[in-house]
Amino acid sequence: MDKLKAIQTFVQIAEHGSLTKAARAQQTSLPAVVRKLASLEAHLGARLFQRTTRRIALTEEGKRYLESCRHVLAAVIEADGALISGAQEPAGQVTVTAPVLFGHMHVAPAVTRFLQRYDKMRCSVLLHDRVVNLLEEGIDVGIRISPLEDSSLVALPLGSIRRVVVASPDYLRRVGVPKHPNELREANCVLNIAGVGPHWGFHEKSRAFSVQVKGNLDFNHVAPALEACAAGMGFGRFFSYQVAPFVRQNRLAAVLEAFEPPPRPVSIVYPNARMLPTRTRLFIDWMREELQDFGV
Repeated sequence: MDKLKAIQTFVQIAEHGSLTKAARAQQTSLPAVVRKLASLEAHLGARLFQRTTRRIALTEEGKRYLESCRHVLAAVIEADGALISGAQEPAGQVTVTAPVLFGHMHVAPAVTRFLQRYDKMRCSVLLHDRVVNLLEEGIDVGIRISPLEDSSLVALPLGSIRRVVVASPDYLRRVGVPKHPNELREANCVLNIAGVGPHWGFHEKSRAFSVQVKGNLDFNHVAPALEACAAGMGFGRFFSYQVAPFVRQNRLAAVLEAFEPPPRPVSIVYPNARMLPTRTRLFIDWMREELQDFGV
């Protein structure tokens, strides 16, 4: 039995929660994965997983062994990385995912600068307005605008963003600046039906409430909704990073800031910290330094 390969297989099964997905990740067959796991369990004299026809779960022995195995693999990766980084510039592939507009505005330029510095690297940038499963889709790093719910990932905070209501200065001169969110019920609002929809959430004295708004224009994407608001079509509700360029150019102004809900965290996330190749660690450190200024 190749002990290191068996350990790698065990960790893959634990990370993916599936023998089939582990086989796919290792680009090998399901029987080969089953054999490696059986050999490892026989060698240890312990059962690492409880397996049924529907699910697989770590035993208590498996949970303890997983932590040790991660240390072993981390030591191997770090040893390899130390030799490689000492001999040459970092090389290899890193794949990162991010929300579409945030990725366009902030992630893509940062990745471009990374590759200008490390030209032997190769990066793939995947922009999606959905929560991507990094392990299942083979992605190294993700940018998340929400609290982390997946306990198999590590999250490093980059900052936070707000949900803000905005309108053009000209529109505010015409209709007046609202003093309370309830005034939006009678106002014209530009809707982003792929985002917040017609129910806009607010906070007042620690109490959450929503206001149903209406308008004569809606979009399924943020960018044209922003442009419409800047053109004076009405109020809009967006993330603070999305409106930041418009605010700096005095094309949009924030209103009702005292009623904003709590900020949302922005994080860089990745699978288990102890199993990162050197190139991925370098990329994460670069992105943490770059992605620090994205609010209003």
